[in-house]
Amino acid sequence: MRADIGNALDGALGLDRAALDDLDDRVADAHDRIERGRRDAEHGYAALNLPSTCDPAPIRRVAAGFDPESVLTVGIGGSALGAATITDALDSPVDAYALDNVDPAWVTALLDDLDLAETVVNVVSRSGTTAETLANFLVVRDAMDAAGVDWTERTVVTTGPDGNLRELADRHDLPTLAVPDGVPGRFSALSPVGLFAAAVCGHDLDALLAGAADEAAKLSGSLTESPGYAYGAVSYALAERGAATNAVMPYAESLERFAEWFAQLWAESLGKDGRGQTPARALGVTDQHSQLQLYRAGPADKLVTLIRPTETADREIPATDLEGLDYLGGSSLGDLLDAEFRATEASLAAAGRENVRLEIDRVDERGVGELLYATEAACVLYGELADVETFTQPAVEWGKRAARGLLGGGEFAEADAVADKRRLDVE
Repeated sequence: MRADIGNALDGALGLDRAALDDLDDRVADAHDRIERGRRDAEHGYAALNLPSTCDPAPIRRVAAGFDPESVLTVGIGGSALGAATITDALDSPVDAYALDNVDPAWVTALLDDLDLAETVVNVVSRSGTTAETLANFLVVRDAMDAAGVDWTERTVVTTGPDGNLRELADRHDLPTLAVPDGVPGRFSALSPVGLFAAAVCGHDLDALLAGAADEAAKLSGSLTESPGYAYGAVSYALAERGAATNAVMPYAESLERFAEWFAQLWAESLGKDGRGQTPARALGVTDQHSQLQLYRAGPADKLVTLIRPTETADREIPATDLEGLDYLGGSSLGDLLDAEFRATEASLAAAGRENVRLEIDRVDERGVGELLYATEAACVLYGELADVETFTQPAVEWGKRAARGLLGGGEFAEADAVADKRRLDVE
């Protein structure tokens, strides 16, 4: 991956090259801390070791036991988004879906559309007790029973060493994959959590991990030597100067789900102690016509992250005799996309609005591996610079306890707090 941070300097928020050079000393210290964490496989930091510690052989072996038309990942948050990001980005003859919401209408519609006899289900939860995941899995299992499908022949369990799912897998002799120790869900895309669906779809796991390893090899004590660190340091520096929002805009339809994955990574990791940067999801060129007005002419409180592959398939634009449109004939959709990308970038810069360009060569396994790893490294570095607990999510856990208490899953003070909701109804 390549990071061009030139348009992040000398904009409305006042980050200049001298300030960036000063920050580089702190990057060196942060890198030392990150490397100690990696060396000791500390919780969270172990995620940055995945290119070398993830063995793809068991994943391929389990995937080889199936020849389905579709794969359904049942999980929530990081237990599903990594798999969905990879499979959405890459073409495959196998359809991939993620059941990552408990909206009953949506769940029912998805299950009604699937041929469950030709679907392999991967239920993913480290603890094996995640309420949303287990509820959806019970619904899927019931739908399989109703369709006359033996769910035990179509189910893979990805979980930790203990918990309800582990017991279920042992009882029914289901194939299992391990959620790696020390890796929070949102950092687990490059592990069995994210790679099983990719393997079922026939994607090259070695290339995914090799792309990540390329970026891991670039991590050093200077932001000028690592695209991931450059992006993380600039994001942090701009946030400190008022860039409360990070608008992530991939210029490839296949990377739209990546923006969703990034949103969880950034929000759940960095939103602590009144700090952090709100991720906004956009898609180029679609959202040039819906959001760019705000980013260019609204409050100067945003970083815009523009992401693109430099090599893509193309399609010629037919010639036309329509007045004023003849300039399009003889060019291509790729030419138009490139022009739109560069025009957006220049438009923001001309208005003094900070933006960063992230590029991969192609949206293929290696490129996706590079992008996932580099942005994870960026997030970890940002967390070190901001002195936040990057790998925890206490606010999420509060809501989980409240919901569980409301459903009768135990006595939780958080559930009692729900009754104190202030109301001001207007009808």
